[in-house]
Amino acid sequence: MNHSLEVEKNYDVRGWYSTVHEIRHDGGEPGDTLVKVAVGVVIRNPFAGKFVSDLSDIVNPSPAIGHALGERAVALLGNRPVNSYGKGGIAGTAGEQEHVVACITTLFGDPLRQQVGGGKAWISSVSKVAAAGTAIDIPLAHKDELYIRSHYDAVTFSVPDGPRPDELLICVAVASGPRVHQRVGGKTVADLAATA
Repeated sequence: MNHSLEVEKNYDVRGWYSTVHEIRHDGGEPGDTLVKVAVGVVIRNPFAGKFVSDLSDIVNPSPAIGHALGERAVALLGNRPVNSYGKGGIAGTAGEQEHVVACITTLFGDPLRQQVGGGKAWISSVSKVAAAGTAIDIPLAHKDELYIRSHYDAVTFSVPDGPRPDELLICVAVASGPRVHQRVGGKTVADLAATA
């Protein structure tokens, strides 16, 4: 199935956006490259400028967004496995934070998990209302265990001309591993593997 086309059948899509960060080091010796990806879609907000109690028109087709953004994010990660993930979005200034949240519920999250190769952990999330061009820090956490401290991270993402007042930016982020030079302890990926 063409998930992006499915999104475009159910939402008025203005554009798809992405960014890739490749981090070699953060002051220490270079090691394995950490790759972090963020992808997003800007859609028209049908509820901009008015209060509507029933948001099902944007909730019900949201699995397609989870599939499409997950598929795009995995492709940009190359052949690297997804270690961590997060989700979020920005409502333009004529919308509400709740309009973003309506697009990234479990209906959206489960398809995202499928696209990244599974995920047992809660998907970290952020949402807000802001003007076009505002950056969003999409939180990252390990996809199978929220309490693996080495994978607490974020990807900064923005669309220079979006979301406009009557639009929503819906986005996800994935990463290929932990923070570079992580060394503050806590539960590890090895601990997770030992209990599996």
